[in-house]
Amino acid sequence: MRSFLKNHKWIKVLVMLVCILLILLVAALLFLKLWPAFGGRASAEDRQDYEDRAENYHDGKFYNDGDFQIVKETEQTDEHIISSKGIEPEGELPVTEPSFNEELLEEEVRVTWFGHSSLLLQMHGMNILIDPVFSERSSPVSFVGTKRFSHPPVGVEDLPAIDLLVLSHDHYDHLDYNVIKGIDEKVERYIVPLGVENHLERWGVDEKKIQNMAWWEETTVNGLTVGCTPARHYSGRSLDDQFATLWASWVFQDEYHKVFESGDSGYGEQYKKIHDKYGDFDFIMTDCARYDVNWPEVHMFPEEAVQAAQILGAKAAMPIHWGAFTLANHPWDDSAERFVAAGEEAGLQIVTPQIGETINLNSMESSMDRWWKDIL
Repeated sequence: MRSFLKNHKWIKVLVMLVCILLILLVAALLFLKLWPAFGGRASAEDRQDYEDRAENYHDGKFYNDGDFQIVKETEQTDEHIISSKGIEPEGELPVTEPSFNEELLEEEVRVTWFGHSSLLLQMHGMNILIDPVFSERSSPVSFVGTKRFSHPPVGVEDLPAIDLLVLSHDHYDHLDYNVIKGIDEKVERYIVPLGVENHLERWGVDEKKIQNMAWWEETTVNGLTVGCTPARHYSGRSLDDQFATLWASWVFQDEYHKVFESGDSGYGEQYKKIHDKYGDFDFIMTDCARYDVNWPEVHMFPEEAVQAAQILGAKAAMPIHWGAFTLANHPWDDSAERFVAAGEEAGLQIVTPQIGETINLNSMESSMDRWWKDIL
């Protein structure tokens, strides 16, 4: 009898544990489904449209050209690292006040860097906001995830009216739910890779304001050509949506200038193809950070980014995807150090504005200060 009661007690405990696990599982599934920051999903009609327009879309997923692996098992060494600092700075990084509100001539190009890959490109008399991320953490929630090195130099309320908001892909360090919700009334038009429109529409953006694009598609806005070009990366905001939306780099071209923004990308043949189509570029903003020997195809090492700049025929180049978040194990300033060293050896003009600084392509000499060198 005692044995029966004892066993019965353990059965009750086991049943309780199973019930708790089921409740937690259901709660997790509901969170993934209902929490808006995870974004939206493509319909059957959307998927057919992607397949008709994108050669690299089939079976419900987008693909990179050639073989591609997100992670490769490799010994954790990188003899090219030259910085001896930690993976994040010891204190907040300095920021400066932007000057993007000054009058802009049609033939001028200005770029304001907000840290990481967040940029305001002012070109052809328009304000073009790229991958704006101003939240404290790169995460679907405010209390988990890697934290910014410093407060962003501006908030949504400080930005001018935005003619174009351009997104490279849907990872959290490039697509910020809070920014989209806060800035939508200022945005005239969104340009995004295929599939990303579903996130914006779930967040309340009018679908008439959104243009989605496949690789090699172009659109013209008030005389400015915007070209969606390949990158070598991947996408996803939840547990089961990797490769469900497209990732891209971008070309901006008018009668005066040609500008390139790389998005997140590993090194590959896409740069030669882009150059074959568009020729030499006046200015490029290129991913050169958050690299790791275990994901060599996902982000470029700084030396590869310089090679890409040379292939693109860049007259000047600016490193991006650094200075805001710890997303890899290399020293926080290693990417800038290596990009500058390799770029100068290659004879490139390398501009390294401080976070928040606005640079003018007609006078970039003042934006070549290597400001991070004395920061631990």
